[in-house]
Amino acid sequence: MHALRTRWAQLAAQSLAVLLCAVLARSATTVPRIEVLEGDGAINNIRLHRAKEPVVRVVDQDGHPIPNVAVTFLLPTQGAGGTFADGKTLITVMSDKDGQAVGHGLRPNGSAGQFQIRVTTSLEGQAATTNISQTNAEPAAGKGSSKTILIVALIGGAAAAGAAVALGKGKSSSSTTTTTNTGAVISPGSPTFGPPK
Repeated sequence: MHALRTRWAQLAAQSLAVLLCAVLARSATTVPRIEVLEGDGAINNIRLHRAKEPVVRVVDQDGHPIPNVAVTFLLPTQGAGGTFADGKTLITVMSDKDGQAVGHGLRPNGSAGQFQIRVTTSLEGQAATTNISQTNAEPAAGKGSSKTILIVALIGGAAAAGAAVALGKGKSSSSTTTTTNTGAVISPGSPTFGPPK
């Protein structure tokens, strides 16, 4: 009887050890998660071939960065989308020491509209996926660039200020300065020049 109890105790101890190892192995498995840092909601300029590169961070279930893991960025093959630096719609990069990965060289294609960049990674048999939404847009054509318009406006303002100072010289200190409104209005949107409305 004593031998039977000893044998059952050994089997119970072995079973508990196997169960404990299985639980510890499961809890030691890293479950990756993808956090989008940049690029979600970006509007890409088709005419200038400029796009916001997607940037993500791969973290574990506790929020700690996971370095040196492969991250794949996949663009649509039809409709709005683009290509990466190598001219392909798919790029795989390794996350850096901070768990960050960048879809370098993203350029919009000629199709306007919204699209999704599918981002995937896997580690120890555990996978993670997320989508980054971007839009390709063709900006409205204007007669001049906003930089040119800003420079012209600044030069015009400086000339007006210089003229006001020059006209003010030679007057007595008791005179009053009168300013007149020229009607110039600066507002956001497509710039236009003309008389006041």
